Amino acid sequence: MGSILGIIITVAMVFGGYLLAGGKMSIILHSLPYEMMIIGGAAIGAFLVGNSFSTIKHTGGDLVKVFTGPTWKKQDYQDLLCLMFSLVRIARESPVEIESHIENPEDSTVFKQYPKIAKDGTAIEMICDTIRSMIMNFDNPHQVEELLEKQLESLHHDNLHGAHALQKMADGLPALGIVAAVLGVIKTMASIDKPPEVLGQLIGGALVGTFLGVFLAYGLVGPFSDKVKAIRDEEQQFYNLIREALVANLHKHTPQLCIEVARRNAPKSLRPSFTDVEDALRQVQKAA
Repeated sequence: MGSILGIIITVAMVFGGYLLAGGKMSIILHSLPYEMMIIGGAAIGAFLVGNSFSTIKHTGGDLVKVFTGPTWKKQDYQDLLCLMFSLVRIARESPVEIESHIENPEDSTVFKQYPKIAKDGTAIEMICDTIRSMIMNFDNPHQVEELLEKQLESLHHDNLHGAHALQKMADGLPALGIVAAVLGVIKTMASIDKPPEVLGQLIGGALVGTFLGVFLAYGLVGPFSDKVKAIRDEEQQFYNLIREALVANLHKHTPQLCIEVARRNAPKSLRPSFTDVEDALRQVQKAA
């Protein structure tokens, strides 16, 4: 909702100010389709040339997130804490039983209680692989912690590909606007024998290219890149909670304390309260 409102305000203020200053939209509207074809087409073409298919697909999903927001909501953070509590408790009480959950998470009764998390392959892989490593290398917790840190760093780096691709496009748009303007000037020079009023319209149309390049770069694509990065940074915090809970478990803290350490590292706006988590954990213990 905020992204849509921001776009509306940006467009309304820019063109509204232009009209209030006495500008005429007819020149912009006449040149807009051609300039958009040149600038937009060149930007998309360069984007396709400069990025792999996976990055292109990734960027498409990121653009959707600009309007839908992050994947994980406040309830999901509480569900993750409850899931981690159940897994840590089982790992402490029965190492044999925990193997059945991490080897076949799709059939695990624990994971099935949290279907949204269970559908996220990244979260499930991180949890299962880390617990598996803990079982294999329990005498060396720092090694397991290092593996988890590297996995998180790699995940975050991959998730920012879309934001970086959009920022590169934003950086190139002003130059593509100049290309469109130069083509407009070439067209104008071919009509140098026309009356001044005709030349004025042609020059004005050429300058629309420069305007569009700068406007698209700093008014739309650049902010989209910033929003995608902010969303990806926030989503990374969800996976960081997995790390916090499992690292605390490596240091032999109680399951409740492991979850409290993770809870305190959740983003403030999405952090469930101590009371809410405590009540949820009581329900988990009763169900067990």
